[in-house]
Amino acid sequence: MSGIFGIVSKNNCANDLLYGTDYHSHMGTAYGGMAVLGNTFHHHIHDISKSQFKSKFYEEYKEMEGNMGIGVISDRDTQPLIIGSKFGTFAIVSAGLVENTQELAEELLEQGETFGEMSSGGVNAVELLAKLINQGKTLIEGIEKLYDRIEGSASILVMKEDGVYAARDRLGRTPLVVGERDGDYVIATETCSFLNLGYHIVKDLQPGEIVRMGKKGLEDQLSGKSGNQICSFLWIYTGYPASCYEGINVELVRERSGRCLAKNDDVEADLVAGVPDSGVGHAIGYAMESGIPYRRPLVKYTPGYGRSYTPPAQEMRDLVATMKLIAVKDVIAGNRIVLCDDSIVRGTQLKNYTLKKLWEAGAKEVHVRPACPPLMFPCKFALSTRSTDELVARRAIWAIDGRDTEALSEYLDDTSEKYRKMVDWIAKEVDATTLRYQRIDDMIEAIGLPREKLCLYCWKGDQEKEKA
Repeated sequence: MSGIFGIVSKNNCANDLLYGTDYHSHMGTAYGGMAVLGNTFHHHIHDISKSQFKSKFYEEYKEMEGNMGIGVISDRDTQPLIIGSKFGTFAIVSAGLVENTQELAEELLEQGETFGEMSSGGVNAVELLAKLINQGKTLIEGIEKLYDRIEGSASILVMKEDGVYAARDRLGRTPLVVGERDGDYVIATETCSFLNLGYHIVKDLQPGEIVRMGKKGLEDQLSGKSGNQICSFLWIYTGYPASCYEGINVELVRERSGRCLAKNDDVEADLVAGVPDSGVGHAIGYAMESGIPYRRPLVKYTPGYGRSYTPPAQEMRDLVATMKLIAVKDVIAGNRIVLCDDSIVRGTQLKNYTLKKLWEAGAKEVHVRPACPPLMFPCKFALSTRSTDELVARRAIWAIDGRDTEALSEYLDDTSEKYRKMVDWIAKEVDATTLRYQRIDDMIEAIGLPREKLCLYCWKGDQEKEKA
């Protein structure tokens, strides 16, 4: 998804920018970057696929001096970019996914535009956004109108001499939250970046809202709208436990999610465990509700190992999954285990690098309990699953009904016989004793927002849009 952080301070902002950006490291594994504006623009971008953000920038940030800055942990594109425009020079970062990047780039090329930044063999989507902004009569109009052009989502920070402009994605898929400390202002994807730096939450930007942080503090530039559909997966997996979106804390949602899993379960077990780190909160909730003790048969070796879900290459995902989890045989041997995970996406890592370790350490039974329903559709709004071929639920459907089937409605109904067959197929595929997914209504209840305010596309596709 990427994570972005911006700051306007009365003093040199480099220290807070470094650590505020670093607190987004769980949001991407491709590139990290920072830009500071003092007497001039200073910016650095590094590949962080094999190293930590902080270690890459620890010496460089000491030479970056200015009272405003923006930073990013990027899942794909190199950023921030420094752009010369009719509005003056500005730096830009973005979080989200522009699905029609190539089509828009071809239109601009036909108009005589050129692209200097290329990412992953294609146009850099952040540069594309900058060029779309430059087509407006004003900076604000340019930002507003780019949302008429793009498919997908994009929350944006633009830094120029009069401040840091922040625009939340018009669909509200990705969050942006403003914080304040003694007249200094920050804005971030993740509110966990505020806490140890002493900032407190001021407001969540509304979808489509644009604000400016400058010498006069926080100023509204364009009103947003109250209707939004924020990504549900932020609470279930992507977000950090200490973060809040729409005023709702991630860890508490995961505990409620685990309680819901336990209420709908009757399995007998000796212990409850969570796949570290994002499955832990769900497992704690399950243990609290069921009375089965929470234990740690799998521990994560944190240094140097990020999330196995976010790297774009399967080889890197497999390496991370292999190395980061260590089995504790003395906790595992002979025990019946309820294993809570945030989700099952491809199923290969769960089978080959998680359950295999439990079985080899002598587990008697392993009952897998994902905290969300089966993922059925590739995400259109963030860089995660990019094709149906990646999804184990789709592979199950093809095995049952054939690859050319388009009749998914019964598989989306957790009370249907075909849904049961799909789940049984996945359980066998991943080598679980039993498998029971979270019901979508229970997931929504655990999050605590009205259904219409949540993006459920990964699980329901356009079915939810049709209901709205």
